[in-house]
Amino acid sequence: LVTLPELPLPDWAQGIRIGGRVTAEGLVFALYDGLKLATLLICVGAANALANPARLLKSLPGALYEAGVAVVVALTFAPNLIADVQRLRAARRLRGRPDHGIRGLLQVGLPVLEGALERSVALAAAMDARGYGRTAEVSPAVRRTTAVLTLGGLVGVCAGTYGLLTAEGGTYGLPVLLAGLGAALAGLWLGGRRSLRTRYRPDAWGVRAWLVAASGAGAAALLILYAAYDSPGSAALHPGVVPLTSPTFPLWPAAAILLGLAPSFIAPREPS
Repeated sequence: LVTLPELPLPDWAQGIRIGGRVTAEGLVFALYDGLKLATLLICVGAANALANPARLLKSLPGALYEAGVAVVVALTFAPNLIADVQRLRAARRLRGRPDHGIRGLLQVGLPVLEGALERSVALAAAMDARGYGRTAEVSPAVRRTTAVLTLGGLVGVCAGTYGLLTAEGGTYGLPVLLAGLGAALAGLWLGGRRSLRTRYRPDAWGVRAWLVAASGAGAAALLILYAAYDSPGSAALHPGVVPLTSPTFPLWPAAAILLGLAPSFIAPREPS
């Protein structure tokens, strides 16, 4: 299409080119990769729009409860930090003082940090008064078994996933992945025995919640099965650019993706 001035790069940057020939195949390949990244961002945004941190914390197993509390507290404090920065910058501007540069950053950042530490200490005291952080006494054998199952399960999940993604590991990938998932779940279940929690208004899954989960799992399963099935239509999921041809529209994968839109209609409403 066009030839741009090319910037010469050293020998260790082989495979990287800045400038040079711009081809239609290269632009289409970049467009495909950009659409994949945009799809991932849209999926993450949709999950954030549907998810509730409080409900997610209730659904976590006991072994991950402390980590879940830390994440929820961090997500709760983040808007407060942004509000503090905006309030302090507005106050400095009203007093005619600069709010940009290194000096402005230091004079704004230190009060924000001081306020965040004060809120953290107050929250820690409140949580300690309410019994957060209590642990049950478990035997050393249970602790060692929990650690072995959890770590071994995660290693098995990594090895099984690698086997599924490579042609050589097609025979052992799925069994290792299932065994790793089973071991990790068993480790989480044993680890939950040391966490003492009382459930206030337990979050019960209704029909709508199960349909939301089933829609996501169904869309993923249908796409994986369609991609694994050796048919001419499965190549449409990975359109090539050499030679440059128009991509075909795969009907069944499109229907599977439409199944993933079901939560926008059937997701349970949050109580006001």
